[in-house]
Amino acid sequence: MRLSRFFIDAPLSLGEHELPEAQAHYIGRVLRMAEGDALQLFDGSGFEFRGKLLEVGKKRVRVQLDESFAGQIESPLRIHLGQGLSRGERMDWAIQKATELGVSEITPIVSERCEVRLKDERAEKRQAHWQQIAISACEQCGRSVVPVIHPPVPLAEWLKQTSADLKLVLHPVAEPLVSHEKPATLAFLIGPEGGLNDAEVDQAQDAGFHAARLGPRVLRTETAPVVALSVAQQLWGDF
Repeated sequence: MRLSRFFIDAPLSLGEHELPEAQAHYIGRVLRMAEGDALQLFDGSGFEFRGKLLEVGKKRVRVQLDESFAGQIESPLRIHLGQGLSRGERMDWAIQKATELGVSEITPIVSERCEVRLKDERAEKRQAHWQQIAISACEQCGRSVVPVIHPPVPLAEWLKQTSADLKLVLHPVAEPLVSHEKPATLAFLIGPEGGLNDAEVDQAQDAGFHAARLGPRVLRTETAPVVALSVAQQLWGDF
């Protein structure tokens, strides 16, 4: 039987640990786990820890970790996804699926056709929300390393600061992905719901991005990263 698996945002080691309040509440009050139940924890270091619950209270949960082992191996292809900022569930979906597909970093991109504008406190809350989505996706899919969700940045800023062996911007009129040599690091730029305009595609190409296409059909902004990352992992990663 598969063990319940949780991310702990603190270094783990063998022995006794008191879990943070959020995980303690979820384990004790939501899942109603009990003393003696087995569980598995990971801290993003790449290692997993198995153990059992020693104490389950309303606000306090203690565990005994008895076994540590190397977690799921990350893809040899490190991918930084620049995802055009979109509304609500579409952005959540893109981040969740990108995490499941092995992305290393995600940066929400603000471009001309974005229908969402985030500032200051609201942007911080959304970033924390997206990071939690990535954590939950890792708990579900078995990844032992959580991808970094960066704060939203303007397109021009991301283009300047992003480096990779191969940098691609999705565009309907371009070469297929298979035409490129195998990279070790990859940056993928995907537009928002309205897509990138021609000037933004040109701007990306001036920054060293190659225009690439996934096929003859125009994909939605939340579908494009799923297809793009799947194809990239098939060509150069661990699929």
